Order: sequence, then C-alpha cells, then structure tokens
Amino acid sequence: MAWTAWSSIRSTHARNVSTLRRSPLSEISGALGDLGTLLPILIALTVKGSISLSSTLLFSGLANIFTGIVFGLPLPVQPMKAIAADALGHSFSVAETVSAGLLVAVVILIFSLTGLLRWFSRVIPIPVVKGIQMGAGLSLIVSAGSSLLGPILDSVYPVWTDNSLWASFAFLLLLATAHTPRFPYALVVFVLGLSLALLGMFLSDEFRLPSPGLWRPPLILPTPSTLNGRAWDSATGQIPLTILNSIIAVNHLAADLFPAIRTPSTTEFGLSVAAMNIVGCWFGAMPVCHGSGGLAGQFRFGARSGASVILLGAFKLVLGLVLGESLVGLLQKFPKSLLGVMVIAAGLELAKVGETLNTVARDLDEEALADVEGEDGLMMNKNKREPDSEESSRRWTIMFMTVGGYLAIGNAAAGFAAGILCHWSFEWHDRFEKWRARRRQEQLTSNEETERQSLLEGADPT
Repeated sequence: MAWTAWSSIRSTHARNVSTLRRSPLSEISGALGDLGTLLPILIALTVKGSISLSSTLLFSGLANIFTGIVFGLPLPVQPMKAIAADALGHSFSVAETVSAGLLVAVVILIFSLTGLLRWFSRVIPIPVVKGIQMGAGLSLIVSAGSSLLGPILDSVYPVWTDNSLWASFAFLLLLATAHTPRFPYALVVFVLGLSLALLGMFLSDEFRLPSPGLWRPPLILPTPSTLNGRAWDSATGQIPLTILNSIIAVNHLAADLFPAIRTPSTTEFGLSVAAMNIVGCWFGAMPVCHGSGGLAGQFRFGARSGASVILLGAFKLVLGLVLGESLVGLLQKFPKSLLGVMVIAAGLELAKVGETLNTVARDLDEEALADVEGEDGLMMNKNKREPDSEESSRRWTIMFMTVGGYLAIGNAAAGFAAGILCHWSFEWHDRFEKWRARRRQEQLTSNEETERQSLLEGADPT
C-alpha cells in the first residue's frame, strides 16, 4: 500500500511539473482565482480579532502544498463560510472560532473513517449535488454585488483607487479574455490591485508598510466554555455545508473538470478537511475547507494541476512566517471593485456545471465500453445514456428546486432539504403509481379468474 501511495505521488509530481513548465503563467494566474472569496473574509476576521492572520497564512499555505502534492488538483483552501459569518456577526474570540472549526473537523473525521461520507455520496441524487453547486455559484455572484461592488457603486465620494471605473475595467478585461484561457487574468488583476493598495497606503495619513517579523505561534486551547454555546451552534450550521459543498460537490466537480485525472474519493477529501483544521486551529488559524466555488474559480483563471496551489501555498507560507499580522493594513486597502469582479467570474464558472445535468452527469454512466489511454494511464471509457424528456424535466426540476432553496434561505442545507424533498416527492409518486397499476392488474386478474370460474360452473352438466 505504501509503495502504491508513493507511486501515485510520483506520478502526480511529474504531472504538476510538466503542466507548470508548459503553461507557467496560467498556473500562477489560476492560483489567484480564489482570492475574491478568501481575502474579504480573511481581512474581516482578522480585523475583528477572531483569527490569527499569521497562523492562517502559514497553515493554509501548508494545506495548499500538501493537497497539491498528494491530489495533483488545484484544490482551494478557503474559509468555512458559516463559521466565518457567525464569527463576524457575533464577534467571536479566537478561541470560539477555532473551537467551532475543531468541532466540525472531528465530526468530518468520524464520518470519513466510518464510511458515512461514501454513503452520503451514493444516496444523494446528482441533480441535488448539481443544484448545490449552481446555488453556490449564484450565491457568490449575489454576494459580490451586495458586499463588494454595491457599496462602491453607491458611494457618493468614491476613492480613486477603488471605484466603479476599476470595476468596469476588470469586467471588460474579463470579457475580452473570455476566449483566451492562457491569458493570466487573475494574475494581472492581482498585480493591479496590489499596486493600487500600495498607492492607497502611501497616500493615506497612516502610511505604514508591512514589516518583517518571525512568526510566534500562539497556542489556543479550547475550553468547555468555548466548545459549548455559540461555537457548537456555528459548527452545527457548518457541517452540512462542508459535507455538501466542500466534499461531495468538490468530488463531482473535480471529476467533471479533470476527467483525465484520478478523482480523490469523498473519504480522501473528508480526511483532508479534517486534518487541515485539527492541525491549524490549535494555533488560531481560520477554519478552512475545500470548496466547489474556489475550484471553479481557479480552473476558470488557468489552473490545471496541483502546481498552482503549491505555488500559492509557498507564497502564503513565506508571508505568514515573515510578515504575518503586519499585512492587515495592506489587505484592507486591496480594491473591492477588483475582488468583486473576480468573485463574479468564479461564481459564473461554478454555476455553469448545471448545464451538464442531462448530458455528462456521473449518474448517466452505463457499462464501460473499452479501456482507453488517458493522460495518467488507462482510463475507463464509459457510455453516457440520454434521459428521455420526462426524466430530463424531472432532473431539471429537482436541480432548480435545490437552487431556489439555497438562494431563498441563504445556505446549502436549505437547498439540500428542498432538493431532496422534491426528489422524494417524485419517488413517492412513482411508487404510488406502480402500486396503483399493480392493484389494477391484480383486480383485473381477480375479475378474470372469477369470470372464468363462473363460466366453468355454468358449463357443469350436473
């Protein structure tokens, strides 16, 4: 088993290196594709005093490097959004934030080791999973408009380094490069945003550049008081979101985006999420997970291998060790106009997965036809069946019911509940119709038997 794992890592490493050599700018650009989701939450939690910025950069960087080496995919390491929302809304202390993250990590670890994650992946219908992905994408677009772009567009006295003109420029550049995937859009926008942030700091009254200073690890020990109450409530809201969007949806999206690469199992994704938080949360790091939105964003901006997140992880690791908390001021100045457009692009990429519901979705696989040579060895070529119009309509209905529940209530758990109830309603209707047909057939058979018996009795000469 150890030799098999080592051979897999060697194969993944070779693919990472070859992809980076072939398209270095695309990999670097793709590494920055999730910044629109990461930076606003990271900055807000740091300013609130709910996390340690240096520990978050260091441990999320290590997680990026680990996942890039082991999985060979541009998997994002992004905030647990339900916990982040509670931490911001209720002013969590660092201990409360990491306690919530540890609780989620322990539950995910148990689910992974007991096989419950595999069971969830098998029984949850594909239209519900696609609906969660599409809902998450549309939710990203809505949040980009309300929290990032909205305040800028409504501002009476806009700042010259962060205004609607920069948002328009970023959007027009996005449209102009939509059909040139090798153009490093995210890298260009990031460099532009960093330059504007530095200019904004230089021209402000409180000009202070980030200063070097070695990381001093804070040890945060959860106590019974921090593990109860608000932390547990926050973890309870995060667990279904992590299972659905950070594990199951990522598993499906990775298979869709990278069909030539072995897709990690839901158990592997679950163990990865658990390990990231069980290691980092003790030092005040932000609770993190993988996410389908981040994966779509990094793919959209050019990432095609684990090399992209390895580079990002190394960059974050150096920042966390050397600059750490002194980066807060610079991050606060990063233009929200540019971040907002990047989030919209990532949201659109994620929402697009819904179009494959009735064409290349995983549950449409039929028997394998042949083994064909793939990029990383022999891959199974599977034939996709085409659902009829009634089944297609039903699948669309379930997916959009999931999307509607997600957007109406504002979380993945609500979307899942709406979608699964819609799916069950179709299932119950089918079973009821089958039962009625069986009853009619039994009644018909019974009537025919009675009629035959009557004829036999009438023909009896006695």
